[in-house]
Amino acid sequence: MSLSDFFTPIDLKVIAPKNGYYSSHLGEKIRCFTTDFPDLEQKTDIAIIGVQDDRNAVNNSGCALGPDYIREKLYQLFEGGYKVKIADLGNIKQGASITDTYFAVKTVVNELIRKDIVPIIIGGGQDITYAQYMAYEDLEQRVDLVIVDPRFDLDDDGFSDSLETTSISYLNKIFLHEPNYLFNFSNLGYQTYFTSQESLRVMDKLYFDAHRLGEISGQVSVAEPVIRNANMMSIDVGAIRSSDAVGNANASPNGLYGEEACQIARYAGFNDKLSSIGFYEFNPAYDNNGQTATLIAQMIWYFIDGYYNRKKDFPLNPKSQYLIYKTSLKHEDHEVIFVKSKKSDRWWMQVPYPSGGSANERFHLVPCRYDDYQTAVSGEMPDLWWRTYQKLN
Repeated sequence: MSLSDFFTPIDLKVIAPKNGYYSSHLGEKIRCFTTDFPDLEQKTDIAIIGVQDDRNAVNNSGCALGPDYIREKLYQLFEGGYKVKIADLGNIKQGASITDTYFAVKTVVNELIRKDIVPIIIGGGQDITYAQYMAYEDLEQRVDLVIVDPRFDLDDDGFSDSLETTSISYLNKIFLHEPNYLFNFSNLGYQTYFTSQESLRVMDKLYFDAHRLGEISGQVSVAEPVIRNANMMSIDVGAIRSSDAVGNANASPNGLYGEEACQIARYAGFNDKLSSIGFYEFNPAYDNNGQTATLIAQMIWYFIDGYYNRKKDFPLNPKSQYLIYKTSLKHEDHEVIFVKSKKSDRWWMQVPYPSGGSANERFHLVPCRYDDYQTAVSGEMPDLWWRTYQKLN
């Protein structure tokens, strides 16, 4: 089966402005599936995928219509100071069942990652994240997953994988999937009044990371190392405050500011490891004058901008491009080793494998902040080191 079999073409007459695009608009730069499916053998860095399925989007029916509204705003943004190589593959057809849609998304994302093309998924409910995750199943790699969401989409009533996969329970399927190839899960922006204490206990027990909205609001840079560790990312537009993004039936007065959401998207694009991202739960029926569609389009623009400014500096090759710092802890015959990139000033921390690892890999490099280095310099073990060590064990 060809990838084109999963898609329906885009009608530019519906989304293009009456006077057309300027030559430097993304609408003129993106190879778009209108009549002929884009040739992916031609150099392609990023592929845009619409998903028109909201059958399992809880209390947000209508988000299946989101992709073309986002395209309308995205295509009118100007190309940055780089030559984009982006293909828009169109919209994935709604399958006869939701399982068919998941299969289509899984197949398409898997094939694109194998071709070293980063998929940007737009539209549909956040349950599509499960299909996005399943695309990694046979890639023989551990997956670090980052979700931007005001809630944990985890039904902790029995914590069973027999539950239906919905936009508020898909994490059950991911956490309990066998074989297990999820190494780490991180939530950014959860709000405590939307979160059960049982869910928090599950996160703690599994040594997963959960960061409250208050931790990152006004200081979004603290989220950068978390995002830098991700292979895939899923963003619920409901994580953004309703005054900035009203286009969601579950919108809340509190959440990220629009500029913070754009910065998070740029961090994601800047991440050398990240190989897929999804923007979910946008519902045009609730949007006001296209405000939310415009914000998501700008987030995608920032993701693209980050992608084309990647430093390709994941340590440690060549070693001459990095600085090594060794710190000693109080009351322990132990040192913590940090790595700093000369190219980007970003930090990593070495965490040894409990069993000593293999001959070629004795430690795990985890992205960190300068604050973690300062903690170690003061003689204290950074909490990030302990959590990572427990996961490696």
